[in-house]
Amino acid sequence: MSQPFLPFARPDIDEATIAGVVEVLRSGWITTGPHVGRFEQALSSYVGGRTVRVLTSATAALEVALLVAGIKPGDEVILPALSFVASANVILRIGARPVFVDVDLKTRNIDLDQVEAAITRRTRAIMPVHFAGLPVDLDRLYSLARAHQLRVIEDAAHAIGTYWRGKPVGAVGDLVCFSFHPNKVITTIEGGAIVLTNADETAAVELHRFHGLRRDADGESEVYLAGGKYNLSDVSARIGLGQLARLSEFVSRRQHLAWRYLDALADWTVGDLPARGDDGHSWHLMTVLLPFEELGMTRPGFVRAMRDAGIGIGVHYSSMPSFELYRKLGYDHRAYPNADRIGRETVSLPLFPAMTDLDVDRVCDTLRRLAKPARASVSAAPVRAAERAAAAAKR
Repeated sequence: MSQPFLPFARPDIDEATIAGVVEVLRSGWITTGPHVGRFEQALSSYVGGRTVRVLTSATAALEVALLVAGIKPGDEVILPALSFVASANVILRIGARPVFVDVDLKTRNIDLDQVEAAITRRTRAIMPVHFAGLPVDLDRLYSLARAHQLRVIEDAAHAIGTYWRGKPVGAVGDLVCFSFHPNKVITTIEGGAIVLTNADETAAVELHRFHGLRRDADGESEVYLAGGKYNLSDVSARIGLGQLARLSEFVSRRQHLAWRYLDALADWTVGDLPARGDDGHSWHLMTVLLPFEELGMTRPGFVRAMRDAGIGIGVHYSSMPSFELYRKLGYDHRAYPNADRIGRETVSLPLFPAMTDLDVDRVCDTLRRLAKPARASVSAAPVRAAERAAAAAKR
């Protein structure tokens, strides 16, 4: 009897939340309304009382954060070469210049040594990504930013539920942006948020997310800037309230599953596993690197083979400088060798709270069965295998 298909990700929305959404639909008020305010207040409590404003996506949050931080055309923003392409696209959209730096091969997080080397007189901000929920070294990051008088816009799309030194990401720092996409730790269907530090920037976010418009007590309107339309609906906010209440439950389960993966693959020398992190890692993704040339297959071929075996696989992410848009702008992906290799070799294994331990074992067994060096590449395999064995011994 065949086993049911195991997707790469699946949101977990409970019946109480579904019933709450039905109440919102029946209320007749389904756009931005009271539930958005409640969701923002709940998020504020989560990050220690700081101000939070929600938007329709993390992409919108990042773009608006750049604008309220005063980033202008011609300014430079430093970011990792490895992320979802939205991280760089939002910089281009406001006329600034993305300055890519390489990432660490194990953590997939931005290399802070290279950040310092990339700072010029045009640099105005650093935009790190907490990859897969593993936090960047915030102490060192903010020390560097203060020394050079730079803004920090944390791309925390992966990091709701992540902790740094006992505090949730977002509880300290400058501008911090979350994602509530369906494959993230919590979801609002689509949605995002910005954590803010002062009243003026909060007011600016409110203008940018709704046409630059503000109404007075009499209902009269004035427009102050050419804003977008990024306001979250009450339907999404009601889902977010139900999800946020279960955040610790979701993170705990993700950690358990991630650690089971790492333990089950501890002796596996074909692929490279991600850094384990500590109890603060929320584990948005479980990524591994596979040497497809040695395996005698392509990544699409591997993804198809896993799908044929009933297992969904994701790809997170390609190196951003490798995309045509950025090649045409003069970027060379070879200048970022770690991001380039990760971009070629990465695959993401299923990881979501409803998975069982047996699901993890099934993925690992299938991975071992399919990811074997091709005979034609056997001569090269021992060297790579020895390198991976040495790395595994250090984990």
